[in-house]
Amino acid sequence: MDDLASLSQAIAACRICVEQPIRRPLPHEPRPVAWPSATARILIAGQAPGTRVHASGRPFTDPSGDRLRSWMAIDAATFYDRARIAVVPMGFCFPGLDAKGSDLPPRPECRATWHDRLMAAMPQIDLILAVGATAQHYHLTRLGLGRLIAPTLTETVGNWETILEVSAQPAVFAMPHPSWRNSGWLKRHPWFEAHLLPVLRRRIAERL
Repeated sequence: MDDLASLSQAIAACRICVEQPIRRPLPHEPRPVAWPSATARILIAGQAPGTRVHASGRPFTDPSGDRLRSWMAIDAATFYDRARIAVVPMGFCFPGLDAKGSDLPPRPECRATWHDRLMAAMPQIDLILAVGATAQHYHLTRLGLGRLIAPTLTETVGNWETILEVSAQPAVFAMPHPSWRNSGWLKRHPWFEAHLLPVLRRRIAERL
């Protein structure tokens, strides 16, 4: 098994998506943003950094992060305590923008090269926030729960109680992205805030 400190150093220096890309190379200089931890019990598995995180080098330093911390009912100091919370998105670098100005999907090189090794090096993780379809697909499949991935993200998140029940170690919460673009989704699905978030907050508090 990889040593987590050495693995973290290798990720920080990673240039695979520029020098050995699976498809088109990353259109800018890599700046991997991943915060694995040898002690955290909680893992936030998001999609990929956006423009603000690419500039800051810190995960979720944007309005999405404000909403995510609100969902978790924790402050910024707790969120950025790497001894208690690990942040490992499916893509470590900002992937660039499409023709409409939206973020491209996470780069596939990260998952292919790093994720299995990272998860093996963090056996203490016992709660995963799988934010977005890419993270849900990877973590549920890795845990042998691929049958619970529905055709749409809404259906997968809507199945959160079953997913939580069968994913005992680690427990997985399937969640939408906290982007403010999803405000309409939240209004159409009030059960997310009314039913899922109280359970999520209780599970998080038990681990902090």
